[in-house]
Amino acid sequence: MLFNLFQPVIGSETSGVYYAFVHSDAVGQGIVVILSIFSVVTWCIMLIKILSLKQARRGSRQLIEEMRSRRDPLDLRPREEDGDIPAVRIFERLYDCACRLLKTEEPGHLESRRAFRIDEITILRTSMEEAVAEQIEVLESKIIFLMTAVSIAPFLGLFGTVWGIMIAFTEMAIAGRPDITTLAPGVSGALLTTVLGLVVAIPSLIGYNFITHSVRQITVMLDNYVEETVSKLDMIRISKEDSTPSGEPEVR
Repeated sequence: MLFNLFQPVIGSETSGVYYAFVHSDAVGQGIVVILSIFSVVTWCIMLIKILSLKQARRGSRQLIEEMRSRRDPLDLRPREEDGDIPAVRIFERLYDCACRLLKTEEPGHLESRRAFRIDEITILRTSMEEAVAEQIEVLESKIIFLMTAVSIAPFLGLFGTVWGIMIAFTEMAIAGRPDITTLAPGVSGALLTTVLGLVVAIPSLIGYNFITHSVRQITVMLDNYVEETVSKLDMIRISKEDSTPSGEPEVR
């Protein structure tokens, strides 16, 4: 029954992996099962995260390019159809905060709005930075499992190896025959756990490094988005102050 469940991992009945598996004791087989589950889960997480990060990076870049083409970053509208795109979520936070500062009941285009004061721009920056931190938490979700797999899989494999070799030498001592025929089955089962530990750890490490690098790139993109947005808002404030006649207060 156990062989049928994990046949894709341990191979056919004529393979060396199968021979090593069936000659392991319950502890060794249990470690093989655990590492096999780890492998399936880590591959699922890596594929899901890579696809979601690709979508997040592409969608965020599109919105940022659209913002750069406009003088006022608030000329855009929150877009529900974009899904969980980090830059869209940050823009929505900016838009909601701007509406509260302007005491706008019904969010709409803010084309004819007044310029934000310096203290209001600081509030908008803080709101966007909080949204960036929240989005980074979302982007980094689940990758802790990959780091756990990288750390624990080799140790599980090493434990299985040491345990299997200990059992193999014990059986050889009990049999009273110090030959390769007595020792080989137990040692082969012991080394199987080491192989599986590396099979889990190596792809997980590669996937973890790739995903963290992608998250870092998106984080830099979002930080730059915040700075560019704040700079545009500040330029609007300065231009409107310069256009206000000397001695005449700007309409607030």
